Amino acid sequence: MSDLLWKTLVISPVVLGVTVLGSARAMAAKVLSSAEDIKTKVVLTEAPITSDSSIFIQTTQPKVNQQLVAQAKTDENNVLEQVDRYRREGNNQNSLSQVTSVSQFSDVQPTDWAFQALQSLVERYGCIAGYPNGTYRGNRALTRYEFAAGLNACLDRVNELIATATADLVTKQDLATLQRLQEEFSAELATLRGRVDSLETRTAELEANQFSTTTKLVGEAIFALTDNFGSGDNNNTVFQDRVRLDFQSSFTGKDVLHTRIAAGNATRLALSNDTFEGTQTFNLSPSNDNSAFIDWLAYYFPVGNSQVYIAATGGIQSDYVPTVNPYFEDFDGGNGALSTFASESPIYRIGGGAGIGFNLGFGNSNSSFKPSLTFGYLASEPNNPNPGSGLFEGNYAALGQLNLNVGDRLTLAATYVHGYHGGGSALFDTGSVTNAVVGTAQANFVAGGNPYVSNSFGFEAAFKPSDKLSISGFVLYSDITGFGANDNGEVWSYGAGVALPDFGRRGNVLGVFAGVQPYLGSVNGDKPYHFEGFYKYRISDNISITPGIIWLTNPGQGGGNNDDAIIGTLRTTFNF
Repeated sequence: MSDLLWKTLVISPVVLGVTVLGSARAMAAKVLSSAEDIKTKVVLTEAPITSDSSIFIQTTQPKVNQQLVAQAKTDENNVLEQVDRYRREGNNQNSLSQVTSVSQFSDVQPTDWAFQALQSLVERYGCIAGYPNGTYRGNRALTRYEFAAGLNACLDRVNELIATATADLVTKQDLATLQRLQEEFSAELATLRGRVDSLETRTAELEANQFSTTTKLVGEAIFALTDNFGSGDNNNTVFQDRVRLDFQSSFTGKDVLHTRIAAGNATRLALSNDTFEGTQTFNLSPSNDNSAFIDWLAYYFPVGNSQVYIAATGGIQSDYVPTVNPYFEDFDGGNGALSTFASESPIYRIGGGAGIGFNLGFGNSNSSFKPSLTFGYLASEPNNPNPGSGLFEGNYAALGQLNLNVGDRLTLAATYVHGYHGGGSALFDTGSVTNAVVGTAQANFVAGGNPYVSNSFGFEAAFKPSDKLSISGFVLYSDITGFGANDNGEVWSYGAGVALPDFGRRGNVLGVFAGVQPYLGSVNGDKPYHFEGFYKYRISDNISITPGIIWLTNPGQGGGNNDDAIIGTLRTTFNF
């Protein structure tokens, strides 16, 4: 057995510290990103993208040594800094309203001739716009650049009057005043206009090079170093990857079309008795040879109070139904828990493929008590026209869930899934029919090679007593009725986790999860317990590193004869 990854994990605190120090120097300029907030897959309760913000083109800012900049500041830098400060103050307001008198700016001190001259022009031509509260914020006098902005507005207004043949409204005395003010504030006006010209040029360039006015690209790349340290294992240390490119298109501003291309080479580690307990989220890839596939094609759109989800391929239950497992769930992405078991209740792994789902909300949106209902139907073989396949004769899963939000701190859900599974089908297959993604082999193939029907019941809860603590958990029971002799059985699973968001730094997550993976209740022996701990360290808005350990006892329900598995993983996630 390889000791490479074990040694890596032993020294990981030192490596992590060096990495963080180097990354902090290399990324002094913060890149605007919404990678933390935008997930690879979007549940229906999340706000859709809008057409006005459908283009997100990120640019890497040059590295900056703040100390050298401070020592080498010139007058031009001071000018730009003050202009930029004015710009930021403007951005802090959501809207602008017309102000017809300079005296309405309560924090402006009318002490010099320039103020009085501009006041007269503003009141005569109505040519300056201020903040809705009538101030420039901060209870201070106008800077020269704020004043220049008002002067520039008056110049534009006078030019407009002249261009529309209403020059008789502009007196020679006012033109002379404007000329004097323009000469006095020529440097500030030039700076402001230069910045506007530069912004217009950059905007034109972005518009000319954008690939779509309705589509944005959200990407994720995962590098994972992992190994199993349990005695008797046959694994070597492996370095695996997975990449997802999700094209998100909006046509009305309230809908989202997801077209996702995925590729990877990650496969799960082999454990005793061909169990599926060691599956991690990055193992879920359409291939293991880095071949690219369209692994998800789905469309979200609203209908009244409901939000509808239609999947053409690659749909899973958690695409449209709340899983009630915050900070552990990341829609099988690279920013949540390591394992498929800790990320969401196994009940959401029953069925998948193509179908429809919708979420219907009730009550007042401003109420602290917010119930909703979710329904969905997914077929695993929708494109196969042969007998025993298709949308209704092949494998399928129909889901219903009651969701209950009590304030912002407590969420409850009760779930029911009815499924049909053909011969040789796994119970927790996410639509892949034969391959399971969580649980023991006995729990996934209760009926052996015969067809069977499943009726599964789940309860999920999440409690957030503070912004720094989240507690969540679930219970699952599945009743299996086979079409052959002695094919019936009961499958159980439960688990709970504690997450500490922003632990050590904003965006970090420390998570601990424990439970019992899906197991067949009629099998004697110890239960397959699962213990997991991970720490997602956010290096930047786009990069995170997650070291973690998964400890599995009695994998495969072997009656205590199987060695424990200890899986160590060092996962690096890039979001762009």
